[in-house]
Amino acid sequence: MTGGARGLGKHFCLALAQENAKVVVTDILADSAEKTSLEILAEGGQSIALNADVTTESETIRMADETLKAFGRIDILVNNAALFYGITRKPYQI
Repeated sequence: MTGGARGLGKHFCLALAQENAKVVVTDILADSAEKTSLEILAEGGQSIALNADVTTESETIRMADETLKAFGRIDILVNNAALFYGITRKPYQI
């Protein structure tokens, strides 16, 4: 799960863990990713936390390698990471 440290990503991670998925919480926010992973572990789930910047190819390759090393395979990939700069909300106009 990219962007899994907080917000919707965190909720996706927790929900997948409740369904017995092995969850890799990946985020540029290392401490927050670790906290989410620890929540999963505390509930009896399986999880690791990874600090990675998915805008960098080498980091995404490392993310896949670490996932395979920890869990042996990748069944689901949720691309939730996002960065927003300069977005302004404007009223809808017809």
